[in-house]
Amino acid sequence: MSQVRLIKLQCSKCKRINYWSSKNKKLVTRKIELKKYCKWCRLSTPHKEAKK
Repeated sequence: MSQVRLIKLQCSKCKRINYWSSKNKKLVTRKIELKKYCKWCRLSTPHKEAKK
């Protein structure tokens, strides 16, 4: 069974889920945080991994 799982990325300002990504759960144990564009905030904000 593959250890690559889909994760949701949530805007840190408006808390909306804007992006989906994948990560290998065996190799990456910490939560992912990426700077992405939020169309509701109209800014590039940090997007953190959200719960499923």
